[in-house]
Amino acid sequence: MSDSARIELRVVPGAARPGLVGRYGSSWKVRVAAPPEGGRANDAVVKLLADALGVRAGDVSIVAGHGSRDKIVALAGLTSTEVESRLAASVAGGGE
Repeated sequence: MSDSARIELRVVPGAARPGLVGRYGSSWKVRVAAPPEGGRANDAVVKLLADALGVRAGDVSIVAGHGSRDKIVALAGLTSTEVESRLAASVAGGGE
């Protein structure tokens, strides 16, 4: 019964300035400082999204693209509209 949403991401690992960048086509572009080895970049993506969306890290899960820059992330407890609004506000508040 709880809301859930999925979003597409384009991830840039090993970035000097981590954060949510903005739109990248139909995806959201994010930068993380962690390298892509050993799932560290994926862990950093989960933490960054949880912080940006105001949810627990346990509510964020990568469902496709574990070894790719292009990922699909499931977000529990939020509608697609809420996710889009919160990400847009996060970019406007401290984006690039």
